[in-house]
Order: sequence, then structure tokens, then C-alpha cells
Amino acid sequence: MAPTAHRSVAGPRRASPDALLVLDMISCWDFPDAGHLLPHALHVTPRIARLCTRAREHAVPVIYGNDNRGQWRSDFRQLVAQSLEGSDAARTITHALMPSNEDYFVLKPQHSAFYATPLQLLLETLGVRRLVITGVATDQCVLHTAMDARMRGLDVTVPSDTCATQDAARQQRALRQFTDALQVATPLSAAFRWAR
Repeated sequence: MAPTAHRSVAGPRRASPDALLVLDMISCWDFPDAGHLLPHALHVTPRIARLCTRAREHAVPVIYGNDNRGQWRSDFRQLVAQSLEGSDAARTITHALMPSNEDYFVLKPQHSAFYATPLQLLLETLGVRRLVITGVATDQCVLHTAMDARMRGLDVTVPSDTCATQDAARQQRALRQFTDALQVATPLSAAFRWAR
């Protein structure tokens, strides 16, 4: 029997027009400037968790994108375990956003989840046309990933209350960049609907 690319790359899941991407939320939060970002990440965590639950209920793939932080021998399961051994805040976020066995992940060396990762191939295999991006930081990894997704012809949505950065002014500037320059929708997560 010939191998099936769909099964070997993404597993036996039906094609979905949407995918949910959670960026850099599974973390030990021990990097420079984490203290400024962490309270805002905690604030958006419950809404990201609800969006993950809704995605799974609609058979929408959930993908975690995380920095490898130069640890080339690490893997995602190790990162989850380390975050659960971290601070109270790190454990709170990871418990709320705990990946399921059906979810996917990519480890990224730079800001964009597309750069030097298999994310594009995964999305193509899953039949994704719209990428919904959540996580941190809005004006860094979320923005770079959204730009790369648009360059690859994907529709992009960034629910405005499911991403965070270091302060309110930076958040507002980033959201304006999404809408004004990238034509990216930024609805509130409660108003967002998955494609059928």
C-alpha cells in the first residue's frame, strides 16, 4: 500500500478551512521583559482557552507555535513539562491551554511561526485557507506570523482580545497595523465564528 501524505504529515483528520494558532503561550516566562508581558498574557489566557475549546468542538485544528529559544535538542512536550515546573503564572497558563493529543505544534527559531518550520506544509495538508492567530506578543510574533500568512495567500483573523503585548499603547498600534495595512480582521473572540 502506498503511503498517504495526509496521514504521514498531519494524521487522519478531515480537511478544515480554518486553523487556530496559539503563539508562545506555553512558556516558563523567564526571558527578558517577561515581567511586563506576563500580566497581559494571563489576562487573555481564558479567552484563548475558550477559543481552543470551540475549535476542537468544530474539528478545527489547533496548532501551538513556540520559540525554541536556541535549544535545538528540545521538543514541545519538554517545553510543556518545563512550563509546568515554572512559576505559578506559567503553570496557570499552561494548565488552561494544555494541548490535547489531537493538536499540532511547531517550534520556531524566530518571530514568525512560518520561518524555518513546517507550518506551511502542515496548513496545506490540512486544507487550511484561514489562519486564526492568538497569543503573544501582538506586535512581534503575532504580527510577523500574520504578515507571512498573508504573503502565502491565507486569510488571517486575529481576535483582538486573544493576543497581548507589553502595554496598551503597543497593543493598539499593532491592531491598527493589522486592520489598516494587512486587511486582517480583528473581531472580539466571542463574536468570531468558524467557517462551515
